[in-house]
Amino acid sequence: MSVFENLETLKSEALLQINAASDLSTLNDKRVEYLGKKGPITDVMKQMKDLSNEDKPKLGAAVNIVKSAIEDAIEAKKVELEAAEIGAKLAKETIDVTLPATKRTKGSRHILTQTREEIEDIFIGMGYSVENGYEIESDNYNFERMNLPKNHPARDMQDTFYITPETLFRTHTSPVQARVMEKHDFTKGALKMIAPGKVYRRDTDDATHSHQFMQIEGLVIDKGIAMSDLKGTLDHLIKKMFGAEREIRLRPSFFPFTEPSVEVDISCFACGGEGCRVCKHTGWIEILGGGMVHPKVLEMSGIDPETYTGFAFGIGVERVAMLRFGINDIRGFYQNDVRFTNQFK
Repeated sequence: MSVFENLETLKSEALLQINAASDLSTLNDKRVEYLGKKGPITDVMKQMKDLSNEDKPKLGAAVNIVKSAIEDAIEAKKVELEAAEIGAKLAKETIDVTLPATKRTKGSRHILTQTREEIEDIFIGMGYSVENGYEIESDNYNFERMNLPKNHPARDMQDTFYITPETLFRTHTSPVQARVMEKHDFTKGALKMIAPGKVYRRDTDDATHSHQFMQIEGLVIDKGIAMSDLKGTLDHLIKKMFGAEREIRLRPSFFPFTEPSVEVDISCFACGGEGCRVCKHTGWIEILGGGMVHPKVLEMSGIDPETYTGFAFGIGVERVAMLRFGINDIRGFYQNDVRFTNQFK
């Protein structure tokens, strides 16, 4: 059999095996087998040295034809096998669109945000404005304008985080009150405001204390404001937040920025005032502090204490939420545990 006949036989055999390949791996093996450096076509080319000068070009042309036929067959088979492979993969991974989709969990506002907004709504209904301020404050506005001069012992109760000796994280939202007081025009009416926001103190984190917490302070200044106005305002707030049957009582206390100052208690919602574990068998639960604005605080904001008087108070948002919902650890508000937060959707 001549070399040309061998070449035709090789072509026919290669095309049959290429068409019979069932996967891409087998097809690649056939490509290497027939077109590789050690394949039969290479062996045919080695026989060219034994041919006449007339037949050598003919063999070269015949080899190129066979190689092209094999390469075209391999490429066509590759396209066929790839399409089959993709089809099988799609069939295997078919999604049943008639199945119900995965349920998405619906988020909600944090319980502290809900509590803060509820308190804000109560005061907005009484004609108060909601004022915001800076969380990083000057020592002047945070302490001195609140009648807490440097080295005053009452500062120890509000030790905070200092950035510089004169710049700090605010310990209460009272600086907002000072900034609003110095700008308020009393010819346009009384000053009635609340100042909600985060405050910071160097407290040890435990079940009832946190280095960061939320506070809402209130301030009213006008002619003829008395302690009875403070009591009536707080009585309305407590009844809205804890129920119409709740009562409040005022106990004498001390705050540098109010005089006189009071601690405010509410009748225990667990026992109705009879005494239980929640109220430590006193019938009362401490809830906030307040008092009449100190004359020096008014003077430092350019307000004549002989003409104007006012009351101020401060309430912790966490404290209210803990009492309303029976939460016994303040740290739960800040740990981002969905098992905790999901209870208050």
